[in-house]
Amino acid sequence: MASVGIKDVAARAGVSVATVSRVLNGHASVSPTARERVLGAVAALGYRPNALARSLRTDQTRTLGLVISDVLNPYFTELARSVEEEARALGYSIIFGNADERPDLQDHHVRTLLDRRIDGLLVSPADGGSPLLLDAARAGTPMVFVDRWLPGADVPVVRADGRGAVRDLVAHLHGLGHRRLAIIAGPAATTTGSERVAAFRDALAAYGLDLPGAYVGQGDFQAASGRRATERFLDLPEPPDVVFAADNLMALGALDAIRARGLRVPDDIALAAFDDIPWFVHTDPPVTAIAQPTGELGRAAVRALADRIEGRAPRSVTLPARLVVRRSCGAPAEGGAPVSRTEEPPAGRSHPCNP
Repeated sequence: MASVGIKDVAARAGVSVATVSRVLNGHASVSPTARERVLGAVAALGYRPNALARSLRTDQTRTLGLVISDVLNPYFTELARSVEEEARALGYSIIFGNADERPDLQDHHVRTLLDRRIDGLLVSPADGGSPLLLDAARAGTPMVFVDRWLPGADVPVVRADGRGAVRDLVAHLHGLGHRRLAIIAGPAATTTGSERVAAFRDALAAYGLDLPGAYVGQGDFQAASGRRATERFLDLPEPPDVVFAADNLMALGALDAIRARGLRVPDDIALAAFDDIPWFVHTDPPVTAIAQPTGELGRAAVRALADRIEGRAPRSVTLPARLVVRRSCGAPAEGGAPVSRTEEPPAGRSHPCNP
């Protein structure tokens, strides 16, 4: 049956086109029942996928571009891996570019990818992005923003919402008796940079705590800036009780600065981070961190972009981040596990506390 297509297989099996693609590409996430229905429909209809013929018919290359902010950041490395896995499951290949937190390098990759006639583009904008991304979106390039986004661009965004986790972190710190809390912020031009500072400030306000300017360090999501900001905190007449780094690499820089002064975490100063990474369980002490659902974000971004390319209405996706309590802020339970209890928040507020 020469005219049979993937949509015919999906209709006969009673599943989505994406599910058929996953089965044909050997993706493990499909249920046994759905897989059996799809394979039965393929056999009954005599469907034979032909990627080259499909590309010639539709003028598609079955290739997606991915431009991330910093390949050395373990968060983005994990994100890229999940993007590649999901794209492969849906029958797409990935061409990758590393912006190294530089808008000019980001633009170089975007231009190169567009010249190669990719079907769609996944981007985590570096330092506020650039006019090129807005121009590409206005020109109709299928595009999805991941983690970060550009305000005003009509582009779906797949991201984690860290506000609840930041509230949980501040409740945890407040319950441990910490009152002088500082933050190492990312670039204000990035949405994640400004959003995390705002969430931290709001969470402090719920407990009647201020965020003085001296307790806001300016970073760039890289380790050296975390070290510099922490050194400035430690030089203050009244250093903070806690340093909260709004990114994992800045947290590692902060840890370097603390140790270089001969200080100990959490005895002399507590440390917490946004973006959990595998290394944090191996530091001494293990670092309390806010974990994003990185793999889910990467997979959701690819699905949203595939919807856009294949003529379906894409949607933005927001997933919650969560607080992972370890020993870097103090109060370990006997045996090294965190104590679990609930602190009463200020009147009129409801914030969990898991010190």
